[in-house]
Amino acid sequence: MKTGTTEARGTHAPRRPAPVAAPSPTRARRNPVLRVLAESADLALRNLLHLRRTPGLLITCLIEPVVYAMLIGYVFGNSLGGPAYRSYMVGGLLAQTVAFTTTFTTVGLSRDLEQGMVDRFRALPISRVALLLGRTTSDLATCVASVAVTTACGLLMGWRPHTGPFQVAAGVLLALLFSFAMSWIGVFVALVAPNTQVANSLGLIWLFPATFVSSAFVSGSSLPGPLSTLAAWNPITSLAGALRLLFGNTPPPGFRVQHDWPAQHPVLYTTACSVLLIAVFVTLSTWRYRTRTSR
Repeated sequence: MKTGTTEARGTHAPRRPAPVAAPSPTRARRNPVLRVLAESADLALRNLLHLRRTPGLLITCLIEPVVYAMLIGYVFGNSLGGPAYRSYMVGGLLAQTVAFTTTFTTVGLSRDLEQGMVDRFRALPISRVALLLGRTTSDLATCVASVAVTTACGLLMGWRPHTGPFQVAAGVLLALLFSFAMSWIGVFVALVAPNTQVANSLGLIWLFPATFVSSAFVSGSSLPGPLSTLAAWNPITSLAGALRLLFGNTPPPGFRVQHDWPAQHPVLYTTACSVLLIAVFVTLSTWRYRTRTSR
């Protein structure tokens, strides 16, 4: 006769483990804005780490400012004012440097599209905007390195800021804001181009005229006909003028300066153009990304 229980025989019935509460989502996952920012930061870090496999892009963004500084400062600069011109042109050189950030964005994103990386990211539960924002953010970090190299070249050529640290910091921040806006143009160009080769061509075919039909390196007043008006309202002209104003760099003797409204309010005009470019091309790029990846 079996009268003993399990406990009487000295054994214990197996106990079920206590249910573990599911981890609650973090604040960054609950808030849509914080989620997009966190995903963008992860993708930006991925892009920066990927530069180790494509060092050519990083070398280009570091060597290109040196080439332009030597070419414009010494090949053309001696006939435009010598040392005085080289100090004055640094604002234009910085404006050109941040404008050319567009090409790095165009090439980087078009490579991801061509190699299928974007299709892999689409399989992940991440925002469409985060993928594009990660690209522009990583290229902004690359632009910081280009600006540092350009500034070093200017210092070696004799350029010096003649204002306080707050004005200099404001000039650098304004240049980075404009660079971020130009990166979104690069995103849109990469999304409309069918492959990397076409994207690279499209990224440069409009950038050179936009840079040189300006007062970055010469006076816009010397340009003929409507090109003078175009240069006056070119955001690259206003950025160069804003940097010269914030750095306290005056034009060399005999250098004609434009007096249009953007020239009189360069900081305000550059800021407004940057915000407008971001608003327009974020919208266009998100729309184009949705239509291209839905096929």
